[in-house]
Amino acid sequence: MPLRGKVAVVAGATRGCGRAIAVELGRAGATVFVTGRTTRAQQSPMGRPETIEETAELVSAAGGTGIAVRCDFTSVPDVDALRSRIESEVDGRLDILVDDVWGGDPYADFTAAYWESDLDNALTMVRNGVETHLIALHRLLPLVTRKAGGLVIEVTDGDTDDYVGAGIPYYLVKSGIRALGRALGTELAKHGCTGLAVTPGYLRSEAMLDLYGVTEDNWRDAVTDERPEFALSETPYYLARGVVALATDPEVDRFAGQTLASWTLMHTYGITDVDGTQPDFGRWFREVFQAGLDIHAVDMAQYRNG
Repeated sequence: MPLRGKVAVVAGATRGCGRAIAVELGRAGATVFVTGRTTRAQQSPMGRPETIEETAELVSAAGGTGIAVRCDFTSVPDVDALRSRIESEVDGRLDILVDDVWGGDPYADFTAAYWESDLDNALTMVRNGVETHLIALHRLLPLVTRKAGGLVIEVTDGDTDDYVGAGIPYYLVKSGIRALGRALGTELAKHGCTGLAVTPGYLRSEAMLDLYGVTEDNWRDAVTDERPEFALSETPYYLARGVVALATDPEVDRFAGQTLASWTLMHTYGITDVDGTQPDFGRWFREVFQAGLDIHAVDMAQYRNG
């Protein structure tokens, strides 16, 4: 347990990558403050069933210490209360901050022209996806920078700033998080700490499984002629294992300011997904999608094995 004695906060740990990162940090021995809006007593506007209590229990079951703290990161008082909990319960120690707040799915419009979309939805997405990160960083970075060696990881979607047509508000949020990673790389280095960003590939999250009407046990049933690339999907634990690799790397500062994808972390650290495969969605995207090849004529297996 290389992270025993370390303290982490995962912002947005209710489900998806946030939950998996919290669990894997716990598996490495860390004490993890599991934060998010959905509790067993109160559901967030996302309308999902997963709760922070469940995540905290998974962290503890994996060998760490999970501490569930309800926190709406659009609320400065909520984040101040989280900081007070950290100061009172672990003497203000914060070694690892993973900022995975999102809350934008219900407000995303990937089809309409931006000027024909709902402006309130666009502004809510930006508030949930960018302002939350700024609030978290403003209030929690003073704890991280109290001593050298701290690590701050921003979680985004995509490892380049190329616009691929996902909609202007979505692009603004995700490229903005990459920009935060670059800025943190410079600013935190002044304090002997490291800041960077990470991204999953084609994420097989709880919501995605529900969308396609499958479970983790039979997810391959969702690989169809309309979405053959789903064969390259990955569980949230793939990226999570990469995050733990970063958190236990004594030379992690060499990645300061970068955006590292799950497949980049796989090639760097040799991590695997929970089924032992090594999906390389980035390679497929370059060699097949961007090259304009017939995606139905490509052997997907070669891209699931590193």
